[in-house]
Amino acid sequence: MDNVHEQPENRSRSGIFQDRDDAGDHLARMLHPFFAGDQRSVVLAVPSGGVPVGLVLSRRLDLPFDIILVRKVQIPWNTEAGFGAIGFRGEALLNRQMVDSLGLSEEQIREQIEKTRYELEERNSAFRGDNPPPDLTGKTAILTDDGLASGYTMLAAMQTVRELGASRIVLALPTAPRRSVEHVAPSADSVYAVQVKEGGPFAVAEAYRNWRDLSRDEVAKMLMDVPLFSSRHGA
Repeated sequence: MDNVHEQPENRSRSGIFQDRDDAGDHLARMLHPFFAGDQRSVVLAVPSGGVPVGLVLSRRLDLPFDIILVRKVQIPWNTEAGFGAIGFRGEALLNRQMVDSLGLSEEQIREQIEKTRYELEERNSAFRGDNPPPDLTGKTAILTDDGLASGYTMLAAMQTVRELGASRIVLALPTAPRRSVEHVAPSADSVYAVQVKEGGPFAVAEAYRNWRDLSRDEVAKMLMDVPLFSSRHGA
């Protein structure tokens, strides 16, 4: 994959990052030679875990910041796992192989998609307020999260930023399994990953020495005093 840039020395490491802020610092060092101060670029974080990563990345690279709302479509009996993802303005991207293996009915699929759309509406109100989605016409979208699992959420995020006009998509990933990087890389122009994990089971949390889920209120507080790119450049 010629468009994937990684740090091979990190492939088998655990606990690379102190926390999400530290992950943002690592990514900033990777991206600094190519994007620092580039007025054509915007850092776009996927809430919740991507927000602290993206805020650090934005500050270190001196780039505008915004969020891209996407959400995994949860398995009805296991809310920690998903069988696809959906963006705020896009269609659901489903892992059909997983849908078949789970034996989900069309009714169950529709119910979970509608539930996810409702959650996206709530999150949009909590995180974006009255701000419109960002106008990314002609911009390089630097998409980031605290890690990549199956890749479907990031695919939905990429679909969304394309619809918002982005001319180029760069993925900035603290950690991801090789199989998922191979899944998303063809849809991106470039992928920068501090760690591309080889083989075996994978969990985003293993790359962090201090890991916990972030609440909606915590993320909203982080965004409270941050000028979103969309507040200065209406959609």
